[in-house]
Amino acid sequence: MRHEPWSTDRFELGEGLRLHGPDLLMVDILTGRLLRLDPGLPGSAQVLVDLDVPLGAVAPVRDRPGTYVAAAGTGVALLAEGARPRWLARPEDEAATPMRMNDGCCDPQGRFWAGSMAYDGTPGAGALYRADPDGGVTRVLDGYTVPNGPAFTADGSRMYLADSAAGRIDTYEVSATGEPTNPSVFARVDEGGPDGMQVDSEGHLWVAVWGAGRVHRYDPDGTLERVVTLPAAQPTSVCVVDGPRPRMFVTSATVGLSHPGPFDGALFAVPVDVGAPPVRYFGGNP
Repeated sequence: MRHEPWSTDRFELGEGLRLHGPDLLMVDILTGRLLRLDPGLPGSAQVLVDLDVPLGAVAPVRDRPGTYVAAAGTGVALLAEGARPRWLARPEDEAATPMRMNDGCCDPQGRFWAGSMAYDGTPGAGALYRADPDGGVTRVLDGYTVPNGPAFTADGSRMYLADSAAGRIDTYEVSATGEPTNPSVFARVDEGGPDGMQVDSEGHLWVAVWGAGRVHRYDPDGTLERVVTLPAAQPTSVCVVDGPRPRMFVTSATVGLSHPGPFDGALFAVPVDVGAPPVRYFGGNP
């Protein structure tokens, strides 16, 4: 099956897909833009926020319509249309090598988790941060090169976190207070690197595979259950949208490609047979 683009846009580094109410949200990381699309009707993206720093991912803030917590620049900020970012913390400002924030998401308890990485890909320079609803930001894991995800099970007790550069997806148990423990390797990717991911309503993990033009779906025990092939070399994130005709949206990127193909950097919509839990809010779910 050939999967056609959902819009005419082509993104440098599309990422961070989220379904929020009637809107499909995503970012174009290196251009610092938060974008909105219609998940029911193909069309062009609308710019909601345009930053002068990279924007890795966002999540909506509970009881504050139009406000998002964001992995941006060297830290975590609150964003709103027409307003300047309000920084919760910029922990990578003083890093030994220039850093930026990358992918992130909220867990079911309303905490926002986001990774950082070195611009030059310095091995092990990246970290995972947890932003709590009270505004505190804590460095919780070290030693990742290009952290992507994370993704959480429905109860938040298990976290998946990829290191794209290592071709590896790890899993952690997460305590009630938000401490990741008991790490183990969940799956390894032989071609390309695991990128953005999501747990669906059946507890399976969907993973965009950068550099391989594929999306993988894994059983909860790490068995590869399904492979979806796309006409773009660098898939970056996934978002399963429930409804009468469930779809999985997939972002992709052109960055680093000397000769991008016609569908590189596109957003795709792929028919699927499963739904996914609703978006999780920073500060807890309504």
